[in-house]
Amino acid sequence: MAQTNAKVLTAHVPLPLAEKVDQMAARLERSRGWIMKQAMSAWIDQEEERSRLTREALVPGASSITRPCRRGLKASALTLHCRCRADGIEVDGESVIGSGAVV
Repeated sequence: MAQTNAKVLTAHVPLPLAEKVDQMAARLERSRGWIMKQAMSAWIDQEEERSRLTREALVPGASSITRPCRRGLKASALTLHCRCRADGIEVDGESVIGSGAVV
């Protein structure tokens, strides 16, 4: 059964990952497409939750407690350590976004 409100996305993936998708599809008796939709939906949900938590942490006066929001953000070979605070975001001990910022 074809979906009328759908768009085909193409991605080149490493062979080991493609083989794992095929194995999972066979084990669950599902199509490759179904596996990929599940994976993309889960990833998008995770990223939306991270964004929501970051915005929530940036609300002035929300909390005076500094708490980790994303640890080990990767930028090339550099690993950044980020902490969300009520008055902004701190990366590797340096404030990069102050209060009133929109993320």
